[in-house]
Amino acid sequence: MIGHLRGTVLEMLPTQLLLEVGGVGYEILVPLSTSGRIDSGGEVTLYTHLAVREDAHVLYGFASRQERDLFRILITSVTGIGPKIALNILGAMPVARFEQAVSLEDAAALSSIPGIGKKTAERIIVELRDKVGLGAASRPSGIAAGGGVGGDHVSLDPVDEAVRALIALQIRPADAAAMVDKARKKLGDAASTEELVRACLQKS
Repeated sequence: MIGHLRGTVLEMLPTQLLLEVGGVGYEILVPLSTSGRIDSGGEVTLYTHLAVREDAHVLYGFASRQERDLFRILITSVTGIGPKIALNILGAMPVARFEQAVSLEDAAALSSIPGIGKKTAERIIVELRDKVGLGAASRPSGIAAGGGVGGDHVSLDPVDEAVRALIALQIRPADAAAMVDKARKKLGDAASTEELVRACLQKS
């Protein structure tokens, strides 16, 4: 299994790139969330998933372990979700927002993703509500441990960061999302992560 690759991007398309590593060029399929953060000609690190099929070996790349882990959960745990749709989901919605939507059973948010209908959104919630967010307690807020493209930290929306901070304090994902949503409504959309977390803990 190829866990990650670091190399130079030789060619770049919206959902595919050619990465040169030690003189070998790897064709890698990526979500828009990853390709949007990569410049052709630059050096990047991608966390990868290798799918072995009868007719091909397909390599998928992601800016963070968090994205790769969600991709794996989607293709192995949700009926009817294959790699193409999983990449589409990752390209349309940040991981933290996806986890929040599942935890809150927000089918409307999930069905807003192109290619995801109401029935598929409901199936995602049923089959993933006990799986998503389980690894977040061991990670700091923001991108998954280990960094992303080039190892840089990528800031999340204050609401998402606040939810992750509460999860790190052993608060269940669904409860954390509800607490932050309530605090945001009280403090306003301009509230910082620290203000949201403080308000949530004061109420807990």
